[in-house]
Amino acid sequence: MIPLYEVLERTRFRALLTRLYRVQVEGAENIPDTGPAVLVANHESLIDPWILALATRRHIRYMAKSEFFANPVLRLVMNLFGTFPVERGGGGAAALGRGGELLAAGEILGVFPQGTCLPFRDRPWHRGAARLALATGAPLLPVCIVGTERALRPHRPKLGRPRIRILVSRPIEVARTRPTVAAARALTRRLEEAIAELRRPYGPPAHAWID
Repeated sequence: MIPLYEVLERTRFRALLTRLYRVQVEGAENIPDTGPAVLVANHESLIDPWILALATRRHIRYMAKSEFFANPVLRLVMNLFGTFPVERGGGGAAALGRGGELLAAGEILGVFPQGTCLPFRDRPWHRGAARLALATGAPLLPVCIVGTERALRPHRPKLGRPRIRILVSRPIEVARTRPTVAAARALTRRLEEAIAELRRPYGPPAHAWID
């Protein structure tokens, strides 16, 4: 279905990335082997979608901002991965509709509610993942990715290569209902709090790594 995933598997890219960043996954058993689900993660780096994919063998379908699809090369890569566009600031009705179709077909989605990767800055959490869950009844899985904010930046030799952790929480079961603004806002707050709780033992993103 997504040829590029198969290419990466055959070239052992997953194993290479895991070894390069010393990736540790905790809570992978919380991700269902089949059926619809929405993985909801914090977003600190451009590499986050590649890292989140290490949490499961399932093919994660991502939303990505529509601007990426304007570039022919990026559009080709996005399409090979089965990524679909979302219009930022426009409500994302088309993307939510497509997301709903994929969930109805039993697929798993990956969503970064912060929308863009700007580590060390406060970013509002968008309600798209919550709206999808409410409209479809798909479970939400909060995921905290720790350490990617320094993955693509020079690191201090004496501290060695960065270590990345993927922490997957137990699913938040969601009853199918009308995705009102109030309901989506409350559910998004639960997601944000759950991911913050996963992050708590590791402290905030490592400012000290950037001089």
